Amino acid sequence: MSALGRRYAKALLDLARERGELAPVLRDVGSLSDALKASAEFREIVRNPAIPRPALKAAMGAVMRKLECSELVRNTVNLLTDKGRLGELEQVLRALDELAEAETGRVRVDVISAKPLSDAYYARLEEKLNRVTDREVVLVKKQDPLLIGGVITRIGDRVFDGSLSNRLSELRDTLLANGETP
Repeated sequence: MSALGRRYAKALLDLARERGELAPVLRDVGSLSDALKASAEFREIVRNPAIPRPALKAAMGAVMRKLECSELVRNTVNLLTDKGRLGELEQVLRALDELAEAETGRVRVDVISAKPLSDAYYARLEEKLNRVTDREVVLVKKQDPLLIGGVITRIGDRVFDGSLSNRLSELRDTLLANGETP
């Protein structure tokens, strides 16, 4: 997470809390984040520094009106646009989400597997992670077809790599360290 993203996110979170608008701001941030994830065209508009600011402000204004974003979210996006930092929007949204989760005692955990796992597996994993982190865990289930097998779990900056390729690599390193030929 960029320092700039964290700074804007903290300012927006503080203002939302101060005005008693935390829930609507978090809802709007979620909507904006979902829109960015869903639309490659929207991401291109946000990331393209060649688009003139007036056109960018108009496009962002139209998106925020359609999403019915609150005044605080609109003002934050407009400020990013005015300062030429709209390319940081995704970082700001991600930082805000993380700060809000920390405040509510939740933690996001990415669970990456080759194929979707059973609901029973996710339930057991969530239960264990709740105990280990001593926080409410929000599982984000992702698939990566490049994984041969196993699961990669990411909690913040910590990564627990239980993938088959990682286990094979560890076995290879162990064999080499013992002077054996793999």
